[in-house]
Amino acid sequence: MRKIKIVLTFFIMVILTGCLDDDDGTSFFYELVTVHEVSLPDQFNREEIYTITVSYYRSTNCHSFAGFDYDKLENERTVSVVNLVVNEGNCKDLEKTDLVEVSFDFLVGKEDTYIFKFWQGKDEKGDDQFLTVEVPVL
Repeated sequence: MRKIKIVLTFFIMVILTGCLDDDDGTSFFYELVTVHEVSLPDQFNREEIYTITVSYYRSTNCHSFAGFDYDKLENERTVSVVNLVVNEGNCKDLEKTDLVEVSFDFLVGKEDTYIFKFWQGKDEKGDDQFLTVEVPVL
């Protein structure tokens, strides 16, 4: 009987502490950031791996690189930079001097050419804009 009381007390404590409000005001979300420039070779060789470097500006000190949003359709690759934004209420805007370089590896397949589209934001109509680069394969 004593073990049942101990176990029951333990479960009640877990339930009560799970209901406590531990929200410290910190929130986070993911955000696409505009690509500033890209470093790509003039041509690819089949079945070789190339490192593609992408540069972007951090807009606040709360932004940090989280990865790439990468879509492929036939020989077209659409690439966007994704930042994690952790908002603790003290984010500071950064001047366009904090250029961040990130990269990914690309394995060339059997296509004769690849078209890369790097997201550069939206225009005044809300349409996505891209830096488009076509790279032939030898």
